[in-house]
Amino acid sequence: MTPERAETIAIQALGWLAGHDDLGPAFLGSSGASPDDMRARATDPAFQAAVLDYITSRDDWIIAFCDHVGLSYDKPLRALHALPGAERVEWT
Repeated sequence: MTPERAETIAIQALGWLAGHDDLGPAFLGSSGASPDDMRARATDPAFQAAVLDYITSRDDWIIAFCDHVGLSYDKPLRALHALPGAERVEWT
């Protein structure tokens, strides 16, 4: 997956989160971001990674998001790993 495609998926995920009265505020609370931050940082790869990391933490959220935008269920995690700077270091 290209970084550009990953960014598109992340922005879709951000819109999906913002459109849910329960998930949007929960994401803001867990990330420490404000609604203004969501708008201002929508194109920031680190913020996009945080959005995708949040959504991929629960299978039901992955399924709901992917069903909503028409993606296969593996795409959010692939997008997370394709974002610039989102590589994870495994210590084990």
